[in-house]
Amino acid sequence: MGRRGAIGVVGGLAVLAGAAAWLVAPIPQDPAYHRLADSRVWLGIPNALNVLSNAGFLLIGAWGLAFVLGAGSRAFRDPSERWPYAVFFDGLLLTGVGSAYYHWDPGNARLAWDRLPLAITVMGLLAATIAERISVKTARWLLGPLVAIAAGSVIYWHWTEQRGAGDLRLYALVQFYPVVAIPLMLWWLAPRYTRGGYLLAAAATYAAARAPELLDGWILSVTRVVSGHTLKHLLAALAGYWVLRMLRHRRPA
Repeated sequence: MGRRGAIGVVGGLAVLAGAAAWLVAPIPQDPAYHRLADSRVWLGIPNALNVLSNAGFLLIGAWGLAFVLGAGSRAFRDPSERWPYAVFFDGLLLTGVGSAYYHWDPGNARLAWDRLPLAITVMGLLAATIAERISVKTARWLLGPLVAIAAGSVIYWHWTEQRGAGDLRLYALVQFYPVVAIPLMLWWLAPRYTRGGYLLAAAATYAAARAPELLDGWILSVTRVVSGHTLKHLLAALAGYWVLRMLRHRRPA
């Protein structure tokens, strides 16, 4: 597939995904979402492993942000390319804070603080991939709107939830479209840098992190140590590590 065709497909998928999100029925928040399998207390911390496993987000987020804004300047041909990655790692750092806050006392009142930075993180990575595979100028133009859409998706869900008619459609779009679009751009469009496989590993690891979440209680019953939700946190943080590793080792293609 040619470059124009590939860009057209990626853009067309965004339009189709947006239309699908608009046309399907509103998606309410399942109250069972907050009933996590591992509620064990340790050192006075409720839901201890689900809270403490957010340390991975804090570590990778802080490490990545320091690299991108410091010595990592050599990883970018254009200085403006660093900003989507700064958004990504800053979002990852704040995800560690927001997710720990939510898991301390799970409920809709705190869930927005978990989802908001995570949505921004995903959109930062989408903008970074656009910069490297399509156009730095396009990514620079899109970064602000993408972050606004990410924040708006969570704010909209929270607002509808308070009105008694919660709707997760826009948030679902923000979460799942990048997981499809990023691999397609990596596959079809020529890279500006080497080590693009790490970015594919990041997208695959983030997608795979959803699986143990669905098997939360079963994994805890089998291992008797760790739940599926805790594993989700660790895998999602690992996805951030692959991005950082790529930036540290890549060279201009």
